Amino acid sequence: MRLWHKDLIPYLPRQQLLGQWRECCLIAKQIDEKGSPNHVLVNKVTEYPRDHFNTYCYFVWDEMIRRGYRPSLSAMKKVWHNMFHYVPCIFSGWHNDRYLRQCLANLQEKADCGAIPAGEWKWITDRWPEWR
Repeated sequence: MRLWHKDLIPYLPRQQLLGQWRECCLIAKQIDEKGSPNHVLVNKVTEYPRDHFNTYCYFVWDEMIRRGYRPSLSAMKKVWHNMFHYVPCIFSGWHNDRYLRQCLANLQEKADCGAIPAGEWKWITDRWPEWR
């Protein structure tokens, strides 16, 4: 379970983007039912107002729509059961340069093992050439 760095969302390979939406739905459910997700990589969402997480989920939703995917409207309603205020700078202190590098290294490992197609990895390295 992971929330990819917010700046990576437009560049995530297909599988990671679709998986991120599933993660968002699961995290929202866990927060609603238990007050917090139960995973070390995402527990930090509770250190921020819920609007940060909702805005992040909006970014994922919007990217899916932009790419022509059709995420479930009922799932979207569960994630945003209440209207939220858009937060322009989400997860400051967490989604920083260090976390971006960690996420890029994770994606690079997936690409090296063949889990990310070369064309999708190239899309990422065109944006962050230091990861070629």
